Amino acid sequence: MGGETLSALHLLLTGDPALFAIVRLSIAVSLSATILAALLGAPLGALVALTRFRGREVAIVALNAMMGLPPVMVGLVCYLALSRSGPLGAWGWLFTPKAMVIAQTILVTPIIAAITRQTVEDLWAEYRDELTAMNVGPLRRVATLLWDGRFSLTTAFLAGYGRAAAEVGSIIIVGGNIEGFTRTITTAMALETSKGNLALAIGLGIVLLLIVISVSALAWGVRRAGERFAG
Repeated sequence: MGGETLSALHLLLTGDPALFAIVRLSIAVSLSATILAALLGAPLGALVALTRFRGREVAIVALNAMMGLPPVMVGLVCYLALSRSGPLGAWGWLFTPKAMVIAQTILVTPIIAAITRQTVEDLWAEYRDELTAMNVGPLRRVATLLWDGRFSLTTAFLAGYGRAAAEVGSIIIVGGNIEGFTRTITTAMALETSKGNLALAIGLGIVLLLIVISVSALAWGVRRAGERFAG
């Protein structure tokens, strides 16, 4: 085990091209998916928070429940949709990074939407009278509350990115784990471990751990900055 760990550190310190190609693709896919999820989830969460409609409670429960979507189920649905016989088969995106981005976006969007909904709803309860008295319209109301809750929403974004970066089930189904094309940190770790190539698997695991720690530290820093700003 010690020899594999030393070999993994050697790969990291020497900038192994295969390892860092996998890391670059993983970061690009997860970051793209999280940005798309934020663009979809933040407005959706704000809409649910500020709108009263029949079945709203059911929508909130469903939104919260979707935070725990099984990745393999999402991957299967995306596979069926993007396969040649599927409704989106003409796009030709199956077994490409685009398919992986779609799958991760579906997984991350409910997380950002649910956190945004709670954040905006709390802020609306606090500022309802002021915004109503100022006759602020719906769009400006959403923009104001999203801006005021930007620290909490940044934390939601980072939480979504952490979920995407550590995901393996859906992307291995829609990406195919193709070497040099759709192989990410998590899928490569699973493959290399099964092949007995522990040095590369450990090296990728170290990188993934560093990413998760960095995201957690950044989320903590943003939360502290928000508390100081509010104070």
